[in-house]
Amino acid sequence: MLLEDQHWMQRALELAREAEAAGEVPVGAVLVKDGELLAEGFNQPILRNDPSAHAEMLALRAAAEKLNNYRLPGTTLYVTLEPCAMCAGALVHARVERVVYAAKEPRTGAAGSVLNVLQHEALNHQCKTEQGLCEAESVALIKAFFKARRKT
Repeated sequence: MLLEDQHWMQRALELAREAEAAGEVPVGAVLVKDGELLAEGFNQPILRNDPSAHAEMLALRAAAEKLNNYRLPGTTLYVTLEPCAMCAGALVHARVERVVYAAKEPRTGAAGSVLNVLQHEALNHQCKTEQGLCEAESVALIKAFFKARRKT
């Protein structure tokens, strides 16, 4: 699975770079089922004037529309940054099976850093999680983005 995981996380990183080029925080997400791409997204809250237009949310919306189902069992989400509480809640509601994220988000992460919504025992679904794949590359993108923003 590691080669496949690496492939999809690299695509998520490409999407993060698209977000960065658009002036957005560089986060990309890819949703996969049975080795096939279902949907993808990159952060666009500024572009869309939509606080919910995170990479994960856009990928979930596109996949649900494609499958004509708001439930997405058997899927894996690859994302370059640990999901926030909003995204983690949507992942649980969508019944995403597995979430692979590159970098931890120590301020707002809801997959274990601040909260653990994805595996909360009181909820009716828990997502398997894995962290650290391509972490250095993701962290470098985010740090460079915010460093550049502080200069302007």
